[in-house]
Amino acid sequence: MAFAPLSFPVRPAALVRAVSLGAMSLVLAGCLSRAPETTGSINPRAGEARADIGRLAARSTANPADVGAALAYARALRASDQTAQAVAVLQQTALRNPKDASALAAYGKALAEAGRFAEAAAVLQNAHSPANPDWRVLSAQGAVADQLGDHAQAQGYYRAALKIAPGEPAVLSNLGLSYALAKQLREAETVLRQAAADPRADARVRQNLALVLGLEGRFGEAEEVLRRDLGPAEAAQNVAALRGAVSQPNAWQAIRSADKAGPARPAPRG
Repeated sequence: MAFAPLSFPVRPAALVRAVSLGAMSLVLAGCLSRAPETTGSINPRAGEARADIGRLAARSTANPADVGAALAYARALRASDQTAQAVAVLQQTALRNPKDASALAAYGKALAEAGRFAEAAAVLQNAHSPANPDWRVLSAQGAVADQLGDHAQAQGYYRAALKIAPGEPAVLSNLGLSYALAKQLREAETVLRQAAADPRADARVRQNLALVLGLEGRFGEAEEVLRRDLGPAEAAQNVAALRGAVSQPNAWQAIRSADKAGPARPAPRG
C-alpha cells in the first residue's frame, strides 16, 4: 500500500513517462506504493531503513516467526530498489503465515511492484477479508486490475475502497487514472480534481491531474497545476514533453503498453 503521503517534485519530462500511465502512477495507491497506503509514495522512514538493511535482515533471520520484522526488512529492500529480494522475503513470510492479512497484503503489493500482476491479484484476493475490509488492499486490487486491463473491475475495487475511506486522495487518484486508461477523460478529470483539492494530496496526485489535462489538450491548465510543485521553467519543460508525447499518433497504444510495465518509481527522499 500507515503513513502520510510525501510530496516530491516531478522530474523534468516526468510527465512523458507519465503518459505511460505506469507513471500515471497507478498509484497503486496504497498498492504498489512502497508502504501500504498511497500512490507511489515512499515511507517517510525509508531512508533510515535503507541505511539499516543489515540490522533488519539480522533481526528477521533471528526470528523468522516475527512478521513485523520481516515486513520492516522487506520495506527497506523495496526502498532501496531491491524488489526481487523483497518479494522473496515476503513470499516466505506469507507461506509461514498464510492467514496473516498484513503479510499477504505486503506480498501482493511487492509482486505487483515486480510486474507479476496475475500472481499479485491472487495473493491480494486472499489478503482481503469481507468481515474486516481494508481500503488499502481494495485499492491495491484495483491497481492490479488496471494493470491487467480490466478497468471496470478496477473501478469497482476503488469504489469499494472509497466506501471505507471516503475522499481518500490516493484512491481517488487511482480511480481517475483508471478512467483515463478507459479513455473516459471527463470522468478522470472530475475525480482527479477532487483528489487534488484534498489537503492530504501529494505532488503525484497533482501530476496525475496535469497529465489528464494534457491528454485533453489543455496544456495551459496542466502547466498551472504543475507550478504548485515545480518552478515555472520545469513545469513548462514537463508540459512541452507531454505535448509532444500526446501528439504522437500511437499515444494511447503507448500509454497502455507502458502501463503494463508497472508504476513510476520516484527517488526516495530523506
